[in-house]
Amino acid sequence: MIILGNRNVKTLLLDLAQQRAVEDVLSLAVKCLGTARDSALVRIWLVEPDNSCPTCAEQSTCAGRGQCLHLKASYGKSRIDDKCWTCTEASGFYRFPLGSRKVGSIALTHKPLEVARINGSEPWIADPGWIEQEGIVSFAGQPLVCRGETLGVIAVFSRDIFEEGTMELLRMVADHIAYAIANARLFEIADALNQQKELENAHLREELYEARKFTDIIGESPAIKEIREQIRIVDGTEATVLIQGDSGTGKELVAHELHKHSKRKNNPFIKINCAAIPQHLFESEFFGHARGAFTGAINDRMGFFQVAGGGTLFLDEIAEIPLELQGKLLRVIQDGEFRRVGEEKSRFTDVRLIAATNKNLKEAVQEKTFRGDLYYRLQVFPIIMPSLKDREEDIPLLVRHFIGLFCKKNGRRVFDLSGEQMRRLQQYDWPGNIRELQNFVERLVITGRPEQALAYLSICGPADTKEKPFAQPYGVSHKILTETQMRQMEIDNLKAALERTNWLVYGKRGAAALLGIKPTTLISRLKRFDLYKLRPASVSFEYQQDFSGKE
Repeated sequence: MIILGNRNVKTLLLDLAQQRAVEDVLSLAVKCLGTARDSALVRIWLVEPDNSCPTCAEQSTCAGRGQCLHLKASYGKSRIDDKCWTCTEASGFYRFPLGSRKVGSIALTHKPLEVARINGSEPWIADPGWIEQEGIVSFAGQPLVCRGETLGVIAVFSRDIFEEGTMELLRMVADHIAYAIANARLFEIADALNQQKELENAHLREELYEARKFTDIIGESPAIKEIREQIRIVDGTEATVLIQGDSGTGKELVAHELHKHSKRKNNPFIKINCAAIPQHLFESEFFGHARGAFTGAINDRMGFFQVAGGGTLFLDEIAEIPLELQGKLLRVIQDGEFRRVGEEKSRFTDVRLIAATNKNLKEAVQEKTFRGDLYYRLQVFPIIMPSLKDREEDIPLLVRHFIGLFCKKNGRRVFDLSGEQMRRLQQYDWPGNIRELQNFVERLVITGRPEQALAYLSICGPADTKEKPFAQPYGVSHKILTETQMRQMEIDNLKAALERTNWLVYGKRGAAALLGIKPTTLISRLKRFDLYKLRPASVSFEYQQDFSGKE
């Protein structure tokens, strides 16, 4: 018997190569082979992990130990009642240990097997009655081998004797099935990964949407109203904007707002931190390079000005650009023309430039570390960012905004600070500006101890008292404290912490924890300021540690 004609075999092999799911490969193979002349039943088993070994009746004959053959596809028709055999979970057929019966032997030895004439009494026959009823005469089985690995077994039961060449034909079909299974598994893995990426991307898009809801500039102070007005004036233009301000004042946020309200809002917004680029790579990073331009340039590469084409290029920390590159930067700003490193031809780009710096560029020009012509070209529309101290009235708005943001991020319950606590935050100098305030609020949310954080802020005081280069007229000058006043402030703070904790020093509810210092440090300060004598008589030593520091 020949299982299929040559034309049908060719069609089957071509169809197998098109399948992207293992189930479709198996179904196609058994149905095509099972409908061939004299074919009674075609089945495919695949080698898969199995955790039912301890309860398996054929455990003693199993050579797989943890792996066995699982029936995955079946097709055939009964000659008695024309019933289709497509079930893959029938008792006695759905699972074979490796080495058990003929099918298990084929999988274990990786060798084909042919039984030219079946008499029905062989011990490997799972259902002798079925063999007799259906007139099964021959059996053929081939391992499904791909790249040296046996994936499973295909078995054919025939009602006639196999003709010459049948096993060779079945071998060819089995090889194509094996490779189609392997490819389909790769497709399934890829599809699963793509679905995972799609879900992750959807999640990221949702997070990005949530994050963008907070990108509006927060504040109602005169300084912030002035910034909004400047953005409104310039947002419909193509003017180059130079944003100046101290570190942490929100220069990048303003750049985003300028792009978001411009005609280029649907095109790229590319942010470059010039301070993070090695000096020898500036030209290549900005303008790109041709293959072979220098050692390691194995491919052509686009620069930032080309990537941002049609959109906005935000150059943060622009004062860090090397002096020798500033002339080329001026040229591309004025004419949109540039050349890649190692290339002779000129290229053109359409980019709106927004620059930012926390340095005084006018002084840099005088010191000859920044080109004057580039400075004046950037200075088309300057925006000077106010420091946080110059917009004290915005601090409560920012604090509540950050509390809501970080409570959601960390799964904490949203809370508010008292009026007194807000006033203390407004009195602090915030040398790190909004970035410092944001980090402080995040710590406050994580610890859940506002008073402790505020006490620590009061003790530490501002970290930087240097005059700021971009001071605005909206600020209020600070009173300078003497050493005696500073010491009295620390004493008052210690007393407040002790009174709140009923003079408990140690433990999670103790004054040391509230102040964010070690108990031994607190005891040392109590001794230094002679504060332990102020302990109320009603407070028992039974629950306190001795001020000598002994446990």
